[in-house]
Amino acid sequence: MAEEKIKKVSIIVSQGSLDGVYPGLIMANGARMEGIEANLFFTFFGLNALHKKMIKKLRISTVGNPALNMAMPMLKFPITTPFPTLMGILPGVSNFASWMMKNEMERLDVPPVDEFLEMISDAGGNIYACKLAMDMFKLKKEDLVDEVQEVLTVGQFYEKAGGGAILFT
Repeated sequence: MAEEKIKKVSIIVSQGSLDGVYPGLIMANGARMEGIEANLFFTFFGLNALHKKMIKKLRISTVGNPALNMAMPMLKFPITTPFPTLMGILPGVSNFASWMMKNEMERLDVPPVDEFLEMISDAGGNIYACKLAMDMFKLKKEDLVDEVQEVLTVGQFYEKAGGGAILFT
């Protein structure tokens, strides 16, 4: 029996940090490049990636991230060098880690979040915001980037996701 190909993927983005947002963007973009329907549903702090005033201010989550490893080529530290999570509380550490990640992403030709959203939208990907989270944070659709197609309830999201895989990043 042949495996059935994936036709649709719906990705829930709930984190508002660079390391929380990029996996969903990469997966959605990859899906579109493979001809797979892609839905992105941003909820809770993931809405920061859609907020016009916050989109350029996303940072790496350095505190409480036990999996965070930092490659520092200039100090000859490989990616396996553990990053002490307690250091994340020091002023400037999150900014430095974010700067390093953004530089590496740029070197690898990975677009910034705003450009990534535009690429996904232009490729036919669907970008949605969670109504409950919007209400909780007192946001209006006008506060979000133009690529957001709709503000959906969870039920509406499930309708759009019907018949496909749902991923939570």
